[in-house]
Amino acid sequence: MQRAFLRLISALALTWVCSSPAPSVAQTPADDAANTAWQPGMILHMQRMRAFHDVNTGTQSTPPVIGRNTTDADPTGTISTYQRNGSTPTSNSFFQDLGTNGRTCFTCHQPETGWTVSAQSVQDRFNSSSGADPIFRLVDGATCPTDDVSTPDKQLQAYSLLLNKGLIRIGLPIPAKPPTGPREFDISVVSDPYNCNTNPATGLASGIVSIYRRPLPSTNLGFLSAIMWDGREPNLSSQAVDATLGHAQADAPPSASQQRKIVDFESGIFTAQSFDNAAQDLDANGAKGGPVDLQGQLASFFIGINDPFGQNFTPTIFDLYEAWSSLPGNSARASVARGETLFNTTKINIQGVGGLNDMTGFCGTCHDTPNVGNHSVKAPLNIGIADASPPALDVSRLPVFSLSCAGQKPVVVTDPGRALISGKCADVGKFKGPILRGLAARAPYFHNGSAATLMDVVNFYDQRFKIGFTDQQKQDLVNFLNTL
Repeated sequence: MQRAFLRLISALALTWVCSSPAPSVAQTPADDAANTAWQPGMILHMQRMRAFHDVNTGTQSTPPVIGRNTTDADPTGTISTYQRNGSTPTSNSFFQDLGTNGRTCFTCHQPETGWTVSAQSVQDRFNSSSGADPIFRLVDGATCPTDDVSTPDKQLQAYSLLLNKGLIRIGLPIPAKPPTGPREFDISVVSDPYNCNTNPATGLASGIVSIYRRPLPSTNLGFLSAIMWDGREPNLSSQAVDATLGHAQADAPPSASQQRKIVDFESGIFTAQSFDNAAQDLDANGAKGGPVDLQGQLASFFIGINDPFGQNFTPTIFDLYEAWSSLPGNSARASVARGETLFNTTKINIQGVGGLNDMTGFCGTCHDTPNVGNHSVKAPLNIGIADASPPALDVSRLPVFSLSCAGQKPVVVTDPGRALISGKCADVGKFKGPILRGLAARAPYFHNGSAATLMDVVNFYDQRFKIGFTDQQKQDLVNFLNTL
């Protein structure tokens, strides 16, 4: 049966990109070839992990409909989602169980946490379900599928990264040796706190690297230039197939109709902070916060709209709170406006960033899409978040790998990043910059959950690039980021 399934996966890998709906991001044939090479190995690994049986098999609660306008409380105020085409009944495939372990897309993508999960939301779900919620599945919710989950205490240990950092396990194959010449790098384990990368059944010996990453939001997707942290998916339909076969361990991929329904729903929702406990309504007095104004940005968006490597770049990325810039200096709204100005105008001495030449840049050099904040071009970067000891960040619970490239000093990282997809040494530690809207609802931050708060995020950038922010400037930036 396993051989038959592998033949099915190999065939699908050749047809998914060709038969899928049009990509929502810019792609080249070279991208597609690189992006599909990992698929059969990853999916076969996830399917093989059925050998390790879940103790709990509970279901999750799903509302009958997702309204055109939805609002949910989050730690600093209210996050809202707007659907330009009206409400969606949850008979949509996005909300349906298409697999074998009770998972749906909705399991890891919920509106109150910006259509992803937060560490706090995962803890609440564990407590309310006694660990039976479908997000708690050994295949990727646990630190390793071989974890012992026979008692509540052991479940807490097994799901510790998911509970504390909102991280799921991603099992990706070691890049294959090219037809001619050697592989660009070899990978070894320096530290393996969960014994998953050294376990013969799940680790490097089986051809799989286990890394731990945050689920990305499934909203505001019309602004994407790359899909997944490492850009491995060629389009949203392919991502839906891989998630269903992998995370949900389905027996078969979703049908073309089911894929379209998932992609149509994801592509039609826009999410942003709409109310801040301090600054109050974020569309008041001329401000442009909230998801309705955000969806209006899509009409003018195109790949490369503000290309930091081109001639059309401007560092003025956000103008949401320009109308608040003349308010009294001690008001919460004035602080948000100052934070926006700092984001747009602070000069940064960018050095040692893989994917960029040393230069003087701005926050918008890496977050350039207007009023959205991700890359408007495909540009994975290594700013040091995957390093074994980045400043101001907590990576203490993550595995550590050593990647040796010919003629170079070995690189030590907690996640090889894009290199696991491309097989290239130059891509070690590279990740895309995510969309910044809806930040307040989805802590912790960065691909590995290493920043518990937005202040940790600001402190990382301040220390990494020696910016020299004052305490007031840091707080103004945090206040602004909380309103996105």
